[in-house]
Amino acid sequence: MRILIVEDDQEAADAMSRGLAEAGHDCEAAPDGAYGLDAAHKGGFDVYVVDRMMPRLDGVGMVETLRREGDQTPVLFLSALGEVEDRVAGLKAGADDYLVKPYAFSELIARIEALARRRETGSVQTVLKVGDLEMNLISRQVSRAGRDIDLQPREFQLLEFLMRNAGKSVTRTMLLEKVWEYHFDPQTNVIDVHISRLRSKLDKGFDRQMLQTVRGAGYRLEA
Repeated sequence: MRILIVEDDQEAADAMSRGLAEAGHDCEAAPDGAYGLDAAHKGGFDVYVVDRMMPRLDGVGMVETLRREGDQTPVLFLSALGEVEDRVAGLKAGADDYLVKPYAFSELIARIEALARRRETGSVQTVLKVGDLEMNLISRQVSRAGRDIDLQPREFQLLEFLMRNAGKSVTRTMLLEKVWEYHFDPQTNVIDVHISRLRSKLDKGFDRQMLQTVRGAGYRLEA
């Protein structure tokens, strides 16, 4: 896959390029939206990964221009601006997805690859559902039985992983690697703390507990 990275932080752009190259992707980087437009006009990219806040021309301006020109290449916005209104503004500008900084690199790759698959198949999955639990991957809103659930970014990532593996037992190691990007057990109680907080938000006020502890195995989200 050929990816255009538009990021004014040179160190961040270099790190992203290296990581994506290790994952088997071909990358080109541009330092701001103006250079990004020039690169995009040459064509040949499968996905654009665009920072929102940049000098000269920001990400919103770049994407709005591309969409006016008829360029429908999938766009993933990266931004430290994570409020709902910020994400909505980015999506209204024409982005297909929005990832808040700081992010797990595994999630970045997963989202890029998902955008590429959507382009190939024309199928866009923006909502995950497990029983009466619903997660909107674009607006980052979560609800159960119509009741909104306010989650912190890491809680959202944790729940997304559990929902994508609903009905399956997931181990602490899997959660450390996929959500926290730890490839070893640092003897921390971070998972226990986040699971406890997430369970209180998901199951409080409901007779049926969705987030279950599987003794000796890990955790499971049940519909």
